[in-house]
Amino acid sequence: MASQPIICFGQQPCGFFPKRYLIAKINSAQALQQKIGGKIIFFYHDSDHDYRETITVMRDCQTGVIDRLNFEQENKIQKKYSPLYTKRIPADWQAVTARRLPRFTDKKLITIFSSIKGKTVADFCLELYQQAGLLDNIEVVRSSDKTVRHNAIDMADDYFVDLNYENEIVRARFKDGKVLLHRGGDQYIELPKQVIEKSQINPDRKQRFSWMQSVVHCTHYITGQGEGNYLETQNFPDVIFINREEITDPDFAWVG
Repeated sequence: MASQPIICFGQQPCGFFPKRYLIAKINSAQALQQKIGGKIIFFYHDSDHDYRETITVMRDCQTGVIDRLNFEQENKIQKKYSPLYTKRIPADWQAVTARRLPRFTDKKLITIFSSIKGKTVADFCLELYQQAGLLDNIEVVRSSDKTVRHNAIDMADDYFVDLNYENEIVRARFKDGKVLLHRGGDQYIELPKQVIEKSQINPDRKQRFSWMQSVVHCTHYITGQGEGNYLETQNFPDVIFINREEITDPDFAWVG
């Protein structure tokens, strides 16, 4: 049992300026901490690979027109299959994007954006969230961390594995003894069998919470709206689940 409350929330990298629903989770965790004490853990699911997760939706301050910005990657394999912690950002993307930002936010946040040194999508997002002060006094645990993976529970025969494919790290599905990349629809690429170490393994959505919980041992968990649709809270009687606060425009980016 935890000697103090451990308040946790989880999220993938969700835009170079984070989506407002992440701000709602942070606010909810901090409000709970003020009531009960303890510490806050942000479980950063940077092993996910979907590039659409980091689409950054913003509204022009003058015209109100909505625009969607996102990272670029060096090649198509990275974009489609590489986990966010290995998706490399082209050298010119940051400067080109910074020139577009005055339409959406103020100089302070643009200065922070321009100062970020992270070279992968996950590193860039996390560094910006931290530099913007959003994660002050919050412990960050990353799903890509090999120590986290070693200490987590073992997965059943249906999980994701990070492995080499055409000189890139990709996130493939391991199921029924096969290693698969999803091309779309019902089309898959079956990869040659490889030796798989525990440090390469990360869970699918159904096993994500139990895998995370085996490492963080939280007493309280802030749930997002999407999590409420699949998280089987009855399987975790020792955890108190709390819905994040309501927030307007949850899918839009926080811009200061």
